[in-house]
Amino acid sequence: MILTLKLKAAAVVATLAIPAVFGATEGAAVTDDDVVSLPAGTISYRLPGEFTRAGRPADAPVETFRTAGLAIMKRQVTTAEYQACVAAGACPALAPATQTAPDRPVVQVSWRDARAYAGWLSSMTGSYYRLPTDAEWAYAAGDRFRDDALPETEDPDPAKRWIARYEQEAAREREADRKPQPVGHFGTNDRGLLDIAGNVWEWTDTCYRRVALEGEETVNCGIRVVEGRHRSYMTDFIRDPRSGGCAVGTPPSNLGFRLVRDDSLLRNLRERLRRLPWLGA
Repeated sequence: MILTLKLKAAAVVATLAIPAVFGATEGAAVTDDDVVSLPAGTISYRLPGEFTRAGRPADAPVETFRTAGLAIMKRQVTTAEYQACVAAGACPALAPATQTAPDRPVVQVSWRDARAYAGWLSSMTGSYYRLPTDAEWAYAAGDRFRDDALPETEDPDPAKRWIARYEQEAAREREADRKPQPVGHFGTNDRGLLDIAGNVWEWTDTCYRRVALEGEETVNCGIRVVEGRHRSYMTDFIRDPRSGGCAVGTPPSNLGFRLVRDDSLLRNLRERLRRLPWLGA
């Protein structure tokens, strides 16, 4: 029994160690050169979601987000890279009419499409890739992250705040250029990332929340936070109505993604297995 457990555990350790020894699989789209490693740090960060106080719309509270370090893609995933996943049978195909040039950011991808690509890339490289949380995206955005708060007021009429929000969104819409530009078109931020807060919004893995500051909270993971020139919220589009979902259709023509490389899961599992006394006995 003990010998069997040793052999099984050793096999797991060996399997997990293979990517670390041999590196990325040949032909993988994203390499270490495409990832920026950001140091540990903190930011003051306004929480995403819809917040109310005494039944009236309110700005989200500001909290301090701390990270021990973050490895995130320097740029957004391109059309060519996503199509490699489609060709491998691991990602849903996108309609030809929605596609940009191969070297431009892939757009009109759903949250599920982005997750599928992250899973495929992880299997290709031996590293664990995932969508960033909203807080991680804000940290990576650095000087390009924008606070979307509106001034709070004691006025009992919530319609005035709704109108102010509408005017804010309408002004942003007039400024928007929905045609994806070549990689690097919007320059580099203070953290070394390209095109962050450019004209392509990016999926995060953070769920939408509706919070009454008095204590009641509802979480809806059928809607995710997306980030770009400002924060917004997007339903998880389902192209096939028979499979269900929050919305049927095609995501916007300026919505793509970039990924975080997070090797902590594999690293921690390897270390824990190696430290088991019966494995080393």
